[in-house]
Amino acid sequence: MHRNLLQDKLNRHHPFDASEAEMLQRIIRFVAQYENCFERSLGIGHITGSAWIIDRERSHVLLTHHRKLDRWLQLGGHSDGDSNTLDVALREGREESGLTELQPVSEAIFDVDVHLIPARKHESAHYHYDIRFLLKADRHVPLTISSESKDLAWVSLDDALLLSPDPSIQRMVVKSRALHNP
Repeated sequence: MHRNLLQDKLNRHHPFDASEAEMLQRIIRFVAQYENCFERSLGIGHITGSAWIIDRERSHVLLTHHRKLDRWLQLGGHSDGDSNTLDVALREGREESGLTELQPVSEAIFDVDVHLIPARKHESAHYHYDIRFLLKADRHVPLTISSESKDLAWVSLDDALLLSPDPSIQRMVVKSRALHNP
């Protein structure tokens, strides 16, 4: 029962391209197969929630320079048992930025991605089945860098393409541009 909200949102999501469509199907199968998909203790992988935070003008996105992965990425993190992935994205966005006034642009999924997290000292390699939501915030509000980040920055959509060559970041930038220039 606790997976129903996510399953419904996944079934309503319209992937941007073939790559996202393939990842969407992987996530749908994963959620159907593992009742404990929201638990970090599921060693093969787990559902995560991410916040793709744009400013009110929809010209800038908030990125974090992730401490462990040493890459510029969207904010987000583990569900830790919470099956409401929008709530997870909002929580993680607030915790990792200090922004208290985050608002969902929509309750629908903005993007999905499946990516391998490399093994670390006390953790084997595993997958993050990432559910991403489009949030908005005032980029003039001061930010607070969390212990999970080396840095936080509002960057233009063009600069986001330069900071992160990750295909999923590139895809979300393209989707964001479509919002800015309908």
